[in-house]
Amino acid sequence: MTTTKEPATTGPATTAERPRTRAGRHLHGGRIAHAVLIVFTLGSLFPLVWTAIAASRNNTRLAQTPPPFWFGGNLFKNLEIAWTDANMGTALLNTTVVAGSVAAGTVLFSTLAGFAFAKLRFRFKNLLMLLVIGTMMVPPQLGVVPLYMLIAELSWTDRLQSVILPTLVSAFGVFFMRQYLSEALPTELIEAARVDGASSWRVVWHVVFPAARPAMAVLGMLTFVMAWNDFFWPIIALTQNGSPTVQVALTGLGRGYIPDQSVIMAGALLGTLPLLIAFVVFGRQIVGGIMQGAVKG
Repeated sequence: MTTTKEPATTGPATTAERPRTRAGRHLHGGRIAHAVLIVFTLGSLFPLVWTAIAASRNNTRLAQTPPPFWFGGNLFKNLEIAWTDANMGTALLNTTVVAGSVAAGTVLFSTLAGFAFAKLRFRFKNLLMLLVIGTMMVPPQLGVVPLYMLIAELSWTDRLQSVILPTLVSAFGVFFMRQYLSEALPTELIEAARVDGASSWRVVWHVVFPAARPAMAVLGMLTFVMAWNDFFWPIIALTQNGSPTVQVALTGLGRGYIPDQSVIMAGALLGTLPLLIAFVVFGRQIVGGIMQGAVKG
């Protein structure tokens, strides 16, 4: 009589199989997680929704108590008034040029400087990096007077280059890219490119830029939003009747004995829509770049 024995399973084999069965499972949030996400989503959307509601009403209704909590019928009328009075078409074009130029310049120069501080060897590297970080502690208001004197000497007042050139490089961008490239870019990869005969610019183009792409996407997004919403320096360097940005153009809507709050809200809504469209169109690429930088191979 023959008996068949079942193959014995050892302890390590069973423990090695458990992670395989768990690795493919999807994580599902509970009710509390969904409730928290809903609350935060509604809280984030409330300012935008309220701006649209206020833009669809008139000044008299906004002054009443309680304030309106639903849309009215004056939205397109107020948008037309804001578009005409604030010269919003020119302001949107100028802001797109300014924000795009500042974002592109900051990403390019910050990546080059960050690569130099992270991987290259030169004298006083640490001291220069400390000086770059130290500039972040200086309030920007302290440099307004000498900067305006320089722009007036160059005859750049009320021109877009007066807003673009002073902000093409940021200390935060250099520090951010330096920290990212220190971890994400292996030194062996650079040395291998050098051995193959690649020049410094070829190393930057074919090695540094591909490795820094996720961080460059994040830095570009943050810089574009900050440049779009910047008000302090543009209101000094530009005028509402010359070459205004969106934030400068919106100041023209608040003038008068009784400012029309509904028209001001309509102008703010016009100035916010391009950012929302950009996030809807490029949101997946931005999140994909962030996730690509977060996943380690």
